[in-house]
Amino acid sequence: MAEPITYLEAIRRGLWRALEEDPRVVLLGEDIGTYGGAFKLTDGFLARFGAERIIDTPIAETGFVGAAIGMAMAGMRPVVEIQFIDFIACAFNPLVNFAATSHFRWQAAVPLVVRGPSGGGVHAGPFHSQSVESFFLNTPGLKIVVPSTPTDAYRMIRGAILDPDPVLYFEQKALYRTLKEAVDENSEPLLPGSAALRREGEDVTIISYGAMVHRALAAAQAVAKEGIECMVLDVRSLCPLDEGALIAAARQTGKVLIVHEASVTGGFGGELAARIAEHAFDWLDAPIKRLGSLDIPIPYAGALEHASLPDAPRIAAAIRELAAY
Repeated sequence: MAEPITYLEAIRRGLWRALEEDPRVVLLGEDIGTYGGAFKLTDGFLARFGAERIIDTPIAETGFVGAAIGMAMAGMRPVVEIQFIDFIACAFNPLVNFAATSHFRWQAAVPLVVRGPSGGGVHAGPFHSQSVESFFLNTPGLKIVVPSTPTDAYRMIRGAILDPDPVLYFEQKALYRTLKEAVDENSEPLLPGSAALRREGEDVTIISYGAMVHRALAAAQAVAKEGIECMVLDVRSLCPLDEGALIAAARQTGKVLIVHEASVTGGFGGELAARIAEHAFDWLDAPIKRLGSLDIPIPYAGALEHASLPDAPRIAAAIRELAAY
């Protein structure tokens, strides 16, 4: 049996394999070459694959994301690292106004992956802790994935590289070195579009993704001692969304709790709640409940950051509230 590896190592191995298998794959980003990346995820890549495929860029996200879009349209498979995903905002214009629309406008495929560390939990403060997925969910043409396990991290980065459309691959940096599992490196790449059932249950359905999946599972385990059994659905692909799995999970229990790390206002939970209300309203036995971070920039201080994010006790309290209906 394979030795357990970290979430970070799983992404690293997925990228390494893609580079070995396909000469069209190139990596671009700040400090990814000589330095090996801010989190050392690409350490050793430059020595193995050379400077033509592991490209250190200036601190100019608009420029190197734009260059990567051109490379993708020319037939390459670029993977761009945003050192902290907060700064993908600098590349918002080329992503939403060009990469996302090119296939529709003139049938030009843009097989681009933009990846980077997302979310809080590591005391990195408001400039390095945002969850930005909802910024892009109103942009048809972009695919968005958030793996929550090392196995998914490995399979989904490979699937993202194979996809003919631009994929935003958001990594949960709080999981980088805190989560380990054995990964079957012969498993098939996982293209965007499918959810994963992480736990069976008949009383309350929890819908989540990313790092919050693990807090949801911890809360589900806690309330199971009280006789409340929770289903936990990891949507993992935000766009395209596995709507069939979502609606089936909501109908299964009739009580739905949506948990994500991004703030509630404008967060993806609103879209999930709307889909459930449209397609599973007659099965609901309680109002849909949403949990997210407070509507504030993520604080730097550890105690304040912890207070701003959903945790297992708060999730458990919401489960009990729904179960009481």
